[in-house]
Amino acid sequence: MCTGKCARCVGLTLIPLSLVCILANALLLVPDGKTWSSDQLSLHVFLMAGFIGGGLMVLCPGIAAVRAGGKGCCGAGCCGNRCRMLRSVFSSAFGMLGAIYCLSVSGAGLRIGPKCLMNGKWDYHFRESWGAYLSNRTQWNLCEEPPNVVLWNVTLFSVLVAAACLEIVLCGIQLVNATIGVICGDCRKKVVGQREVGLWKDLLAPGYVLTHFLFSSGLSSLRFHWLPGYPCLLLDPFLARSLPGSLE
Repeated sequence: MCTGKCARCVGLTLIPLSLVCILANALLLVPDGKTWSSDQLSLHVFLMAGFIGGGLMVLCPGIAAVRAGGKGCCGAGCCGNRCRMLRSVFSSAFGMLGAIYCLSVSGAGLRIGPKCLMNGKWDYHFRESWGAYLSNRTQWNLCEEPPNVVLWNVTLFSVLVAAACLEIVLCGIQLVNATIGVICGDCRKKVVGQREVGLWKDLLAPGYVLTHFLFSSGLSSLRFHWLPGYPCLLLDPFLARSLPGSLE
């Protein structure tokens, strides 16, 4: 697969993943579909790992990868698509850092658990379990407020973890792919050049009649000849006489 096609496929996958992270982080701010004060929500929600890390920091590399998969700023010429591929190298490294940040914060949010009201006290009541509460669903109903906050947090943080893992892999692939694109260029470059040459041939062939003339003693008798139906002037009198409808 060409580096340009690979970049486009990676970019078109990173963009929806980043949007999923942004949506998941937004839903974490409203457990059970209701608004709560900042001291009633987990700290990991306000770290915006999904909105900033797995969202915006990955959305930019996704767009850069899609642009790198298109026609470069220099077309199919000397440097081809290398300038956009170089920009995609730095963007992919930046996006990988964002995905790692999203994975770290979301994993910590799953391990510590949500902040909830239990026995009249707001606290991280599952912190000491070190993630054991995830396999013991009977403990999830111990949280009084917000309702169903454990299920809400576990589901959305799990989505963020899965999305961040995919983003790390895809950003790594694009990092290597873009580096190869910078060094070797886009393999579609030659194909595009051949298509352009063929297009010019198709345009020039029916519209122009190329004639040959010899620099000899007969050059003094060279005259212009207009042929009806031929949008050009013929310079070779012998060729002009051989075509129907010639006018001298």
